[in-house]
Amino acid sequence: MIEQRRIYSVSEINDQIKGLLEKNFSLIWITGEISNFHRPSSGHGYFTLKDARSQIATVMFRAPMLNLKFDIEDGLSIVGLGRISVYEPRGAYQIILEYVEPKGIGALQIAFEQLKAKLAAEGLFEESCKKPLPFLPSRISVITSPTGAVIHDIIHVVTRRFPGIPIEIVPVKVQGDGSVDDIEKAFQLLNYRNTSDVIILARGGGSLEDFQAFNSERVARAIFISQIPVVSAVGHETDFTIADFVADLRSPTPSAAAELVSPSRDKLVRRCSELTHKITSRTYRYIEQLQTRLSESTRRLIHPRRRIQDSRMRLDEISGRITRAMMIQLQQHRERLAWRTNTLLSSSPRIQIQKSYIVLQQYRHDNLNYIKFILTKNTAEFRELAARLQALSPLAILSRGYGIARSVPKAVVVCDSNDVRVGQDLEIILAKGALLCTVKRILSDGKTDL
Repeated sequence: MIEQRRIYSVSEINDQIKGLLEKNFSLIWITGEISNFHRPSSGHGYFTLKDARSQIATVMFRAPMLNLKFDIEDGLSIVGLGRISVYEPRGAYQIILEYVEPKGIGALQIAFEQLKAKLAAEGLFEESCKKPLPFLPSRISVITSPTGAVIHDIIHVVTRRFPGIPIEIVPVKVQGDGSVDDIEKAFQLLNYRNTSDVIILARGGGSLEDFQAFNSERVARAIFISQIPVVSAVGHETDFTIADFVADLRSPTPSAAAELVSPSRDKLVRRCSELTHKITSRTYRYIEQLQTRLSESTRRLIHPRRRIQDSRMRLDEISGRITRAMMIQLQQHRERLAWRTNTLLSSSPRIQIQKSYIVLQQYRHDNLNYIKFILTKNTAEFRELAARLQALSPLAILSRGYGIARSVPKAVVVCDSNDVRVGQDLEIILAKGALLCTVKRILSDGKTDL
């Protein structure tokens, strides 16, 4: 009996392979390096997970992608939890990841570095964007938790350094759910009211997880767009957050932030006393100098009557000098006028006309003589040339009994008997008149050509 063949369709094969893979690899951990990552508008992530010898297509759907604390990018080594599946339309198998974490480094740390690099590239850390702190703020606003020791330290330091500066406390959650919203709204509220000169963003020490609100992009951008200067005082001196880099000034501790924004009143009082003493001393010295200069000026002061007399004498002297200068100048003008008058008379137009008329008569006489000479010379040359032309004229030759034969109608001069034929009409030009003849016969070289 012949065994009947079992023939599978492509869909059946892919379906069975999918069942085997999903059954044997229902949930596995996998590690590799990400490449060819892309994320379409659906929000799903598609990339290739590879190692030194092989690679596998990988998918991560939108929901787990939104729960990641860092951004997936090419070149990142990860450890992921997922399941093997087969995409039946193409017959390709792939791994669908449900959870991903960076390999060798914490997710929070890598998210911190990624956000730091992103904001730095946008210019949020530039020194040119930092706003200066006020010298003596009229109001200090503190964004922090109202129950921690931080706010008590700030109030104590500000009160000790400069009593009387109003301190406004904006209570927010500094960690956990809702902390980012609280801090962002606090900045929006203070900038909307615009009654404070400086803002202190503060919290005590903690782990990297505790600082997540201060490492968020929303808080960083709220600090950057704040029109009021911001001092970041998060954690201890060795702790750094994104807020520290964006803020106008970073303080190692909240207490140090309070000292930075509040000047010492005692120092200011001492400084004012010193400046008052210096101003008073310099004012007295300046008055003494003015009094000395006044005394000296008084001693050098001349009586007004004497100054008037001296001025009158000087005026008489100047008047005499002006009169003499005017007389000298007038005499010079008279002499210059007389010289120009004589020069003008010697250059009278009437005298110039007479001289020119004599010259003109001489030119006229010379021109007439020259014209007569030229006419006589040209007449003789003309007669000689006319005689030569007459001797060479064809008419003179015709007058001696010669004639010129020309063809009809082209009027070509006939020089050779071979150029005409019997019966051809010829025009014979004579000295007087012309003849129209017909060739009867042609004599060539003494022979008759009939």
